[in-house]
Amino acid sequence: MAVETPICDFGWQAPDFTLKNVDGRMVSFADIEGENGTLVMFICNHCPYVKSILDRIIRDARDLQALGIGVVAINANDAEEYPEDSFENMQKIAAEKDFPFPYLHDETQKVAMEYGAVCTPDFFGFDAGRGLQYRGRLDASRRDTAPEDARRDLFLAMRQVAGTGHGPNEQIPSMGCSIKWKDG
Repeated sequence: MAVETPICDFGWQAPDFTLKNVDGRMVSFADIEGENGTLVMFICNHCPYVKSILDRIIRDARDLQALGIGVVAINANDAEEYPEDSFENMQKIAAEKDFPFPYLHDETQKVAMEYGAVCTPDFFGFDAGRGLQYRGRLDASRRDTAPEDARRDLFLAMRQVAGTGHGPNEQIPSMGCSIKWKDG
């Protein structure tokens, strides 16, 4: 079932976290925080919405890092019910795709809950003071990849955040598969 993200709660403060990266290191928000802002993405391996844009996520992450935006991806899905989202499979996809950002495992799902993540992909774009400025989509892609010349909503919003400290007033929600919560 497809789920849309809620509208941006401007200024909401990013919760801290420390999670295990695919390389085995523990990584915190402070470790990935960018000089001009930070992008926290909730993604996973199995979701068709993520698969349709993964190459664009990587492209935009590299472009945003060049603008002083820190980037991290977090997988919070229940790997017992969705084995494709296991830590080992996270390691494989991060290596295959040469992720330019840490890919963290939120095994307890505590961080996803604190952020209020609802789907994959779910993008949280913060300013340099950790205030939320963007909670929208990457581009017009859904289950299928949008045309090559599609407007780069996430990139343009975060470029604006890097330059002005403020995200756009008009934001189109991201859409994807619901976070796969553990029972209980």
